[in-house]
Amino acid sequence: MPEQPFEPERAIAGTGMGGAMDLATSEAETLEKTPGGPEGTGPQDRPRSLWSDAWRDLRRNPVFIISALVILFLVVISLWPSLIASGNPLKCDLAKAQEGSQPGHPFGYDGQGCDVYTRTVYGTRTSVTVGVLATLGVAIFGSVLGGLAGFFGGIWDSILSRLTDIFFAIPVVLGGLVLLSVVTSNTVWPVIGFMVLLGWPQISRIARGSVITAKQNDYVQAARALGASNSRLLLRHITPNAVAPVIVVATIALGTYISLEATLSYLGVGLKPPTVSWGIDISSASQYIRNAPHMLLWPAGALAITVLAFIMLGDAVRDALDPKLR
Repeated sequence: MPEQPFEPERAIAGTGMGGAMDLATSEAETLEKTPGGPEGTGPQDRPRSLWSDAWRDLRRNPVFIISALVILFLVVISLWPSLIASGNPLKCDLAKAQEGSQPGHPFGYDGQGCDVYTRTVYGTRTSVTVGVLATLGVAIFGSVLGGLAGFFGGIWDSILSRLTDIFFAIPVVLGGLVLLSVVTSNTVWPVIGFMVLLGWPQISRIARGSVITAKQNDYVQAARALGASNSRLLLRHITPNAVAPVIVVATIALGTYISLEATLSYLGVGLKPPTVSWGIDISSASQYIRNAPHMLLWPAGALAITVLAFIMLGDAVRDALDPKLR
């Protein structure tokens, strides 16, 4: 019987090695094409960031959903109050002063004969504007000062710490009575400036502590060893990982600033007529609380709901961004 010529390919196939190799190759290709791999470790199961985890938790939190819907409604009517109130908040009729609910005027009239419903709706614009602008000013000013002091340290950190101690010693309401009593402007800017002046120390200390904690992490030290500049370290590596506590505190403080504006307006040193404000309406209605309680009920209720919505939103954001609460 003649000898068959030796063929390496046929020998490999005969031993089964080629089949094993083909099988391994096909399995590898299958695993690459299968989303998630054999144990869900594929490209579609990448590790999530803090922000993605927080957003996932917020979407499942009914407290966040309810408060966000209330705030969205308040923002919409503050931008376009004529959508739900067609009257003029400054148009009054003394003949209807202190009258109760009537067709077309569900909240009745105040002591000057103005429609309480219309003034309550238009008062949303003033309160939301003061709260949002004051919060932005406090967050930006306090975060910049606190972040720079925490990053560079040294004498600047010591000066900022002593300066914040001085501002913390000033009572907010008493400071407002002293500083705003000499202001004659009818705009919201003096009130916003006062809130920023006395509100930045809290955000500053939180930002300082967060930056000090973040700059000690290994990835920051590695970036510094590779020659990253201070500006790159602050903007690229530290700020994204230190901003979460500032967002939480600022969200909760927004409701506090709305309440503070109403308090100062009630005391007569905040916003002044003809500006439409919940605090002004509550102040003017307090003397008629026995004869016409509806004058006080509606603006006070709107103020309470607004402050509660922002506080609930801040609590939900805090729970979502704090890993210790997971």
